[in-house]
Amino acid sequence: MAVSKEILDKINESIDIVEVIGDFVTLKKKGHYYSACCPFHNEKTPSFAVTPAKGIYKCFGCGKAGDAIRFVMDIEGLSYIEAMRYLAKKYGIDIPEGPTKDVDFHKQNERESLLIVLQYAKNYFQKILQEHDEGQSIGYSYFKERGFSDSTIKKFDLGYSLEEWEGLFKQAVKEGFSIEMLEKAGLVVRKENANDKNSVRHYDRFRARVIFPIHNVTGKVIAFGARILKTDKSQPKYLNSPETEVYHKSKILYGIYQAKQSIRQEDNCFLVEGYTDVISLHQAGIENVVASSGTSLTEDQVRLISRYTINITILYDGDIAGIKASMRGIDMILEQGMNVNVVTFPDSEDPDSYVRKLGGEEFKKYIKASKKDFISFKTALFLKETEGDPVKKAGVIREIVESISKIPDAIKRAIFFKQCSALMEIEEQTLISEYNKIVLKKNQEKKHEDAPPPDLPPDFFNPDYELFQEEKKPEMTSIEAHEREILRLIINYAPIKLEESKRLYEYVLEQVEDIDFHTDIYRRMLEMVKSEHDNGNLPDKGFFIQHNDEKIRNEAVDMLVSKYDYSPNWEKKFKIFITKEEDNLAEIIYSCVLKLKKLNVMFLLEQNKEQLKNNPSEEEQIRLMMIYTNLKKVDMELAKMLGNVISK
Repeated sequence: MAVSKEILDKINESIDIVEVIGDFVTLKKKGHYYSACCPFHNEKTPSFAVTPAKGIYKCFGCGKAGDAIRFVMDIEGLSYIEAMRYLAKKYGIDIPEGPTKDVDFHKQNERESLLIVLQYAKNYFQKILQEHDEGQSIGYSYFKERGFSDSTIKKFDLGYSLEEWEGLFKQAVKEGFSIEMLEKAGLVVRKENANDKNSVRHYDRFRARVIFPIHNVTGKVIAFGARILKTDKSQPKYLNSPETEVYHKSKILYGIYQAKQSIRQEDNCFLVEGYTDVISLHQAGIENVVASSGTSLTEDQVRLISRYTINITILYDGDIAGIKASMRGIDMILEQGMNVNVVTFPDSEDPDSYVRKLGGEEFKKYIKASKKDFISFKTALFLKETEGDPVKKAGVIREIVESISKIPDAIKRAIFFKQCSALMEIEEQTLISEYNKIVLKKNQEKKHEDAPPPDLPPDFFNPDYELFQEEKKPEMTSIEAHEREILRLIINYAPIKLEESKRLYEYVLEQVEDIDFHTDIYRRMLEMVKSEHDNGNLPDKGFFIQHNDEKIRNEAVDMLVSKYDYSPNWEKKFKIFITKEEDNLAEIIYSCVLKLKKLNVMFLLEQNKEQLKNNPSEEEQIRLMMIYTNLKKVDMELAKMLGNVISK
């Protein structure tokens, strides 16, 4: 179903780019802009800037740029309409939903289709839990036994799947969903008859299980986890959706949608293992918690948490073997420049059981009293096994030094070396020497490790380098620079009226009508301005920064980003008044158009001279001389208008 222009305009008017991007990354105010580490590529030093006054963002590392809508599209892989639906929901704007029956999936991309199918499945499982006798007696009873309230069940969209082979499958097909999409979403399994290849059967992946929907950062259901309740050794206790176009388990954390605001507010993220750990902690009022859902922690998951905080507290259960196996996760967190603390629980306890035993407030007190930094924790864990064995102790020391070497911050490393020295009863210099060996070995394996990455400016690591300075680009020709300036003025000031009834872009179109633009991208952008004008639309910044062509979009953002911005305090505090560009637009655009015309005339004069050098016929020579004379007259006239010295 198409979304009306009126609703799209309303959404656009409601958007606050800092709010939108702030849902995905932690922004820090730096004068007139906000900065963060870029969510589109891995970096430890912020090169991502948001300019609220212009409604744009730009990463000076990877080059990603656009407005709030483009950001949502890129970060979530959504279409324009899907991004607008997300923003409409964020700002409480009613927007018509497409029909569930007879959905024409061929008219939508696969990602959108999968999200629709998964949303339908989530609603189906919820309805079974709430309204079906089996759902009530088995699924709902189980959640109540775990202490989950109705509001918690609703908050996490919990559901139940019937003990039927084709319950969801038959209902979904009946309501118009394609079998292909049900398969691709991982909701049904296809089984062929070994004796008859034409005989195919489909059955539900999840049967007789309580359902835990997995949401992405924006709240869309992208997969399911399901727990069996009866004892059946032939079935796994937990069954998860397979990887799909929208679900990559290594890139998502269970509960991130429900936890992200609390993580930012608390400036800390509790990391647990299971679904019920997350839900029980939420139930107890501890909402800054996510789960790795039984999988080993990945770099993508760590980076996902780093959007909201640099502090992670890992909550382990009492399984020592499991804790040791997950040590690599701590090193991964340290490598990302994050801080990590660890909490363990008494034997046979996990976060779910212990918070239900203690209650929320006592659980918080336990966390505060029990948490250890990674050095204290790792030392205590491994030293127990080394008593009386110097060889084992040396191995533990090397392993801890290896972990410290992952920390990118030199001051933090120095503090941990000092702490490790005291705990291990070993000279600090010995630890540092071991660290130097590790670094030397790594440098030998990767000789160019310390060189600036190719996507950053050459002097990016120079302490005097201005982070958000304008990117260095190849030198432009005079014509190219003036063509760019014409487009820059249009994009920044298109709707401003220079005369009583003429807007800036209309004046420019009239003035450059007989000029051929030489630079491909600026020629295309000017053609877009003409086309939008002919269709009765305003070719303003919104048109360009939402454009599908990434080169056009990035060029437009570059034109909107000012290298220098004056401080408003100069006027308020120091009474220093600065002439702003918009105060002299008529004069600026008039001068720019004249200069471009003159440059084009000079270009034609040079062409004419080259043609005369090629020994043309007498007739052609006369024609070229007449053209030269006329061009020279125009050149002199333009020079007078610009107030320049008449060229010889």
